[in-house]
Amino acid sequence: MAMTYSEKVRDHFAHPRNVGTIEDADGVGEVGNAVCGDIMKMYLKIDDGIITDAKFNTFGCGAAIATSSMATEMIRGKRIEEAEKLTNKAVVEALDGLPPVKLHCSVLAEEAVRAALEDYRSRNGNRSGT
Repeated sequence: MAMTYSEKVRDHFAHPRNVGTIEDADGVGEVGNAVCGDIMKMYLKIDDGIITDAKFNTFGCGAAIATSSMATEMIRGKRIEEAEKLTNKAVVEALDGLPPVKLHCSVLAEEAVRAALEDYRSRNGNRSGT
């Protein structure tokens, strides 16, 4: 059975937003899925508690790239506390759905954001701002 992807998934795969690294990132998170082999690395720049930039590098399938791209779009300009509430379900909804066998990609995107925020907090004494 062929998988059907929404137009938004296809667009974020073909034209991913925010690909790359942030050399002086305030938080970096890397997560992976041993079963499928996908690896996501998320970079955050945070100023006064607001995510001013978010970039990613993803090694994986089209759905993994699309969810990474969408997650960065969803957290840019948000306060840390808002970004911490990002769920894989919200990423899937923003992409107009994913095939059931690709839902784990959205979980990785959520985990990558959380890992980058945890890294930021560990570097800054668990503070939510500045």
